[in-house]
Amino acid sequence: MVEKGATSPRERYRAQVRAEIKQHAWEQIASAGASALSLNAIAKQMGMSGPALYRYFANRDELITELIRDAYRSLADTVRAASTLQADLGVLAHALRRWALEDPQRYFLIYGTPVPGYHAPDDITLISGEIMSVLLRACAAATPDRPATSFDEHLESHRHWADESVPTAVMHKALSFWTRCHGVLSLELAGHFTGMGFDPGKLFEAELQDLLAR
Repeated sequence: MVEKGATSPRERYRAQVRAEIKQHAWEQIASAGASALSLNAIAKQMGMSGPALYRYFANRDELITELIRDAYRSLADTVRAASTLQADLGVLAHALRRWALEDPQRYFLIYGTPVPGYHAPDDITLISGEIMSVLLRACAAATPDRPATSFDEHLESHRHWADESVPTAVMHKALSFWTRCHGVLSLELAGHFTGMGFDPGKLFEAELQDLLAR
């Protein structure tokens, strides 16, 4: 995917080369994992010298940041589009699953094992916050009044990640929804259900229906 904003021939060429570098990076990640990502190996694949490639990405972390940013932005756009069609937890859950199944390596880059020694910049947190904001809005319409739990009380003093107007019960619902959906997805994409004979999609749906019933 060529980067937006490239207008002049030189900018378009640079955007095309960066897109090709990222494609090779995804292929490396698929075969050896993000921690093994090598700019020198990508340069060799592209017939470039290491210093030439560094004109496009200064180091490994800058390339990883770009890949993570692209992944989060893709998911943020996906859940926002789903919520525009219907602000419903079921719709969001299935949009998340389709997105994850479409490209498991992209999913694992942002929700799998952290890359050793890598620290994401603040703008990545802001994009992931967009996803949670969509989820919180959907949960607000699906969370009945109920007695507070001990975890609700804990959340009261750990709610900096949500707007002050969001009820604690809604935050709890969003966290339960997010962790249970990701729990099934992570196990499915990692192949842990292989050979067990059941359809992971039906397990995902059962977990979702249980969440909605609560």
